[in-house]
Amino acid sequence: MTASQGRLAALSRFIFAAPRWHRSLAFAVLLSGLAGVAVFDAGATMEAEFRVLLVGHDAWQGLVFIGFPTVLAALGTTPVDRAMGGRLTFNRSALLALACEVIVVTALVSAGLVAFVFGFAHGLVLDVLVVALASIFALRLFVILGISRVSVPRACLSAGIQPGAAAVLAFVYSGTIRLLVVGDAPLEAYVGWLARGESGPPALQAVTVDHFLLLVALSAVYAAAVWAFLVGIDRPWRRSLGVSVLDFVRGFVGHVAEGSRELEQFFEKLGEEAIVPVSVASFRRLPEERTTATDGGDGGDGDGDGDGTGEEGADAASGPEKARVVLPMVHPGPMGEVGGGNLPQRIAERAEGLAFAPHATAGHDFNLVSEREVGRILDAADRALDRMEYGREASVPVTGEVGTAHTLAQRFGNGAFAAATFAPESADDVAFGVGQSAAAELRRSGVEDVLLADAHNCHAGLDAAEDGDLGHVTPGSPRSYDLYGAAALAGEALSDAASGPLELGVAHEPTDWEREEGIGPLGLRVAITRVDGREAAYVLVDGNNMVPGVRERLLDAVTAETGVDHAEVLTSDTHAVNVGQADNRVGDAVDEAALTDAVVETAAAAHADLEPVAVGTATERVTVTVFGNDRTETLASQANAALSLGAALLAAVVLCALAVSLLLFLFA
Repeated sequence: MTASQGRLAALSRFIFAAPRWHRSLAFAVLLSGLAGVAVFDAGATMEAEFRVLLVGHDAWQGLVFIGFPTVLAALGTTPVDRAMGGRLTFNRSALLALACEVIVVTALVSAGLVAFVFGFAHGLVLDVLVVALASIFALRLFVILGISRVSVPRACLSAGIQPGAAAVLAFVYSGTIRLLVVGDAPLEAYVGWLARGESGPPALQAVTVDHFLLLVALSAVYAAAVWAFLVGIDRPWRRSLGVSVLDFVRGFVGHVAEGSRELEQFFEKLGEEAIVPVSVASFRRLPEERTTATDGGDGGDGDGDGDGTGEEGADAASGPEKARVVLPMVHPGPMGEVGGGNLPQRIAERAEGLAFAPHATAGHDFNLVSEREVGRILDAADRALDRMEYGREASVPVTGEVGTAHTLAQRFGNGAFAAATFAPESADDVAFGVGQSAAAELRRSGVEDVLLADAHNCHAGLDAAEDGDLGHVTPGSPRSYDLYGAAALAGEALSDAASGPLELGVAHEPTDWEREEGIGPLGLRVAITRVDGREAAYVLVDGNNMVPGVRERLLDAVTAETGVDHAEVLTSDTHAVNVGQADNRVGDAVDEAALTDAVVETAAAAHADLEPVAVGTATERVTVTVFGNDRTETLASQANAALSLGAALLAAVVLCALAVSLLLFLFA
């Protein structure tokens, strides 16, 4: 990913899961009781023998006048919001109500201290209460609009529950009803049960009708400010991408905090259709009688023509699958399990044998928009398997190197697998077009199916380049031509390479490392091939790139342990490890010595597992919905711009709202 994409993904560290609603409510009730003692301190001037009783009375008043609106908002906002078509959960509703209670309590306590120190009357505290209630209305409106995406009038109904309940309690227990007249009679004569001023706190006795009118006016001003801010921040997104930033924020927070799939709905609106190849290589054990016949032989394929095909090659397909390599030309992103973020694991779950899902030559523009698209990739792989023809023949491993690019390639029947790397130089994703051109160079050797993997095994980190160039291999770049040249040399070498019956050994180590440590659920996987006495080891780590130098040390350890002639380390580029952090390379958190020991043990097990196999390759094309050309960078740039400009816009909106509020106070 680019630097701007990295900054966007790094914001996930500030997002947390909302606690269970009952925990938020328990804390809110406790806080309201303590706040009642501080705000309604009727026992401060009483005798000691009465003070304990009065402190309990103050706490009870806090539960009623501060805690009740919070509880009502926590339990009532979600049903009202969902009735209006929203999606607010009880956990989020309770946390929002608690946050608003904290704002009100902080405002009241602060105002009370100022009034006590400077000798102000209760009017200051009541004015601050009005502002606090209008403020939490604005906050609730902002959050509900952002999460639920309902209209402003509908959101106002949900947002007004907490401040509205507090205002009703203040109206009933302040005796304000006595000031209202209907016709020639006071309103109290009709609804006297609402006149409970004698039961309310003394501080509320100074409440007048003007306070409620001011609350309504301030709430209207703040609602207009919230609407203006959201429209201002949303307009650039709609013009450039045709989507709303609120949909993105809601999905991003929902995925990181609660694992929801809302982000996929946003990406589906953003996506474009693309036709991508899905290449598969399947390795099957030979029938038992076939294996016995080849043991102790001369290394031929047993069919008399030396090509590993024919009747016995076809019969080999009846053996169980030992391993499978699936290489769809998409990117396993964008993060977590959104879209194709956990594509390697899904491939492994579908395979009969041990699955290998290395990273293809594709960048974030080829992220799948939803998990549903992963199913289309897997179905295409199954279709390739259904028409696959098997044989015994494979070539010895060959290499090609030009400039900074190095390619390790090996032919399997009518197909070839190649792993490309730019290590020890830092590099990230290879663009789709570059990969297709490099694969075309390999096809010049006569193979039909090319599985070209980006080894993705050396990256200096998202902060490595100040100019934002993090090593992407793009069309027209020097590295793209290095890769073309290395692929062409490897293709020429494949044309002249010795061939013979293929032997394969595989091993798997799940490991105990967590995703936060940079290792995905597939752990470590090693495949070792042997053809005509020449061996190659392919080490696949389920992770997203690798700290510079780790690859070389792993290769040295594997070669020393197994004695193979060639080896390469690859990562799957799984973005399942990128939920809480954008930069989580293999080697950042995992102890390198422990990783080396695990890789060496797995490689030794794979070497001991070598046995004759049959192999087949095939490629299917499938239409899937991906992010689209340049959409990922545009999205990241827009999001970062919104963060930068949003603070200034928010400050301007707040200042305007405060100015209008001051005018209302002056002329009320």
